[in-house]
Amino acid sequence: MDLTLALVIATVAIALFFDYTNGFHDAANAIATSVSTRALTPRLALTMAAILNFVGALLGVGVAKTIKDILTGFDDMSANHALTVVLSALVGAIVWNLITWYFGIPSSSSHALIGGLIGVGIAAGVSVDWDKVVEKVAIPMVVSPAIGFGGAFIVMLTIMWLFRRANPHTLNRGFRLAQTVSAAALSLGHGLQDAQKTMGVIVLALIAGGEHSGDDIPLWVIIAAASAISLGTMSGGMRIMRTMGRRIIALDPPRGFAAESTAAIVLYGMAIGAHAPVSTTHTMTSAVMGAGATKRFSAVRWGVARGIITAWIITIPAAAGVGALTYFLLHMVIPGN
Repeated sequence: MDLTLALVIATVAIALFFDYTNGFHDAANAIATSVSTRALTPRLALTMAAILNFVGALLGVGVAKTIKDILTGFDDMSANHALTVVLSALVGAIVWNLITWYFGIPSSSSHALIGGLIGVGIAAGVSVDWDKVVEKVAIPMVVSPAIGFGGAFIVMLTIMWLFRRANPHTLNRGFRLAQTVSAAALSLGHGLQDAQKTMGVIVLALIAGGEHSGDDIPLWVIIAAASAISLGTMSGGMRIMRTMGRRIIALDPPRGFAAESTAAIVLYGMAIGAHAPVSTTHTMTSAVMGAGATKRFSAVRWGVARGIITAWIITIPAAAGVGALTYFLLHMVIPGN
């Protein structure tokens, strides 16, 4: 086996490991509210999320193509150099994922990956499609949480008005059942969004190594990415689940339903309509805040929220820095660079 093929295999394997960490890191976003309101048990919620993550990953490839096209200009590089670039971006994303998972911070795996790609692209002198970064990453990064917050706030106000005379016990029981549906929809949207990002990186690695050409996403890549994120989801993410489910605000079933259903709609719209790789974490966290704010704005623990928002802001530059550092190290030791 020559070095280039070995690098292709290593890069694909690390991409799938990133997908696995994405699964256990972001699984909490899809199921935390359902678990915290006791609509679902943790085991049932994780199983459902894992299955629907897999199914969701099979429903489209638009986001994958967006990720694949962020870096261009590999034609003037050797295959080993191009693969070093992709590998370094993945390392940057994985390191940031593990740091934020360890501290229970619901940061964005999506933006960690994009940050890694941008940082390595700048360090290696690879062309970064800044128009695509602005249109498909930066603008949706701001818009999707805003829609999540505002949408969940409006949905919850509507629920409060429609059921203003309902018995609270009956209402909570009914919305626990409804949360089964909303949590399922959110898990499907998570698979549709997040697994595709790994597909895009794998295809980028295959192109860099001369193992693939064209704009299509091979079926085996789709199945592999879907399987990896599903397995990661099954392993859970209890640290982040506690932050999402209780530390921001203690949700009741109607507010959990409002947050989940709103976040799911945003994920579908961005993936299918805009092909934009938005963050499940950002969208769901904002929706939780929006639904919770209908109690009263002081009910949301804004100190926790500020910490989460700070993590959002530094995710892309932090992952970019780790990716760039990794690139400089690997560039020195891998032959053919």
